[in-house]
Amino acid sequence: MSSDNAAAPTATPTDEAPPDEATPVLTTVAMSDLPSLVGTTFGPSSWRTVTQEQVDRFADLTGDHNPIHVDPAYAAGTPFGGTIVHGYFTLALVVPLMAEVIEVTGVGTGVNYGLDRLRFPAPVRVGSRIRVTSTLSDVTEVAGGYQAVFENTFEAEGLAKPAAVAVMIVRYYA
Repeated sequence: MSSDNAAAPTATPTDEAPPDEATPVLTTVAMSDLPSLVGTTFGPSSWRTVTQEQVDRFADLTGDHNPIHVDPAYAAGTPFGGTIVHGYFTLALVVPLMAEVIEVTGVGTGVNYGLDRLRFPAPVRVGSRIRVTSTLSDVTEVAGGYQAVFENTFEAEGLAKPAAVAVMIVRYYA
């Protein structure tokens, strides 16, 4: 028999993505089940690179043109050694990053109700990758729905300290 008729070997994936590159796990939860999930951690999300172009566009949108964010030559001479991402730009990424790790169903409207605490312990250098992990720390009933408190920690690749820590309050209405 000729080997030309032999079946080609089938590739079997044996290597998983490194832990830091794993696909985020999306948890889908019914709004009415939120109280039972207090203490649950969601994430981490995938890594997201923040580019200078994105930072420049954020600066144009907000009017915050501090040279530490938008002038690489100036920023190179600072203790940061280069441009850094606006803290509020990092915070704004909480929505798409959280959407990778938790989806609440049965919601007619969800709104950001505010922040109880926000800190930026470490600067994020432009070109760095960030991701978020969220812990549901409290859920209370409000008229027409629930108020959920998420403790969000933003990690920047290679930094020992978090890039941002935000205690965020979200209201979900049926």
